[in-house]
Amino acid sequence: MANTIEVKSLLDAGVHFGHLTRKWDPNMAPYIYMERNGIHIINLYKTAVKLDEANEALRKIAASGRKVLFVATKKQAKDIVAEYASAANQPYITERWPGGMLTNFVTIRKAVKKMGTIDRMKKDGRYETLSKKERLQVDRLRAKLEKNLGSITDMSRMPAALFVVDTVREHIAVKEALKLGIPIFAMVDTNANPRDIDFIIPSNDDASKSIEIIVKSVTEAMIAGAQERKSDAAEGDEPAKKPSKGKKAATATDEEE
Repeated sequence: MANTIEVKSLLDAGVHFGHLTRKWDPNMAPYIYMERNGIHIINLYKTAVKLDEANEALRKIAASGRKVLFVATKKQAKDIVAEYASAANQPYITERWPGGMLTNFVTIRKAVKKMGTIDRMKKDGRYETLSKKERLQVDRLRAKLEKNLGSITDMSRMPAALFVVDTVREHIAVKEALKLGIPIFAMVDTNANPRDIDFIIPSNDDASKSIEIIVKSVTEAMIAGAQERKSDAAEGDEPAKKPSKGKKAATATDEEE
């Protein structure tokens, strides 16, 4: 019954609308229900199953304390991903994918640290010693770094996985993750090849409502995983219970014997 309700929600959000049949990738055939008016219709029952599988895996990643990097640079996905990834305390890229983001992670981290250096300059007064032209250059650099990398400031190590909206558009990110063996979760439309994706969620990756219902679902799973981690940590911090008087008495009696 739960699956039926979920499928109805997916249907209402338009998750089932694929691309034109002439643009399809044959590898998506197992996830296509039918063709209607020249458009492929995605099998939402399979989408629901795949979404559950992805959510469970993402929940476990969050429960382990690791991060998932969300990638979505298309206009209709940017704000949605930024909002939900932030709520789940996960890093995200919604501007242009920086080449080498994963394969040259050390260099990317240096760029992120540069933002911190500039911020410290403004706090300790060094910024004020610069000429007007130099301050303008520093401000422009800081703004550029913030726009492209500000959302990954706290990502101090490689992500445990990628979550991608539109694998065709984000093919460079997918390629880098594949090269490094980083698991990929993705919304995959009927025009994309799903073979390289570890956790495929067959879905319309163009409509904002479709993107939102999927991204909301996976980030809620991650939030639940993070809460589990906090609960486990809290239980682990509880002081050990003192032995009862009866146990102490028993120990004393054993020693006497």
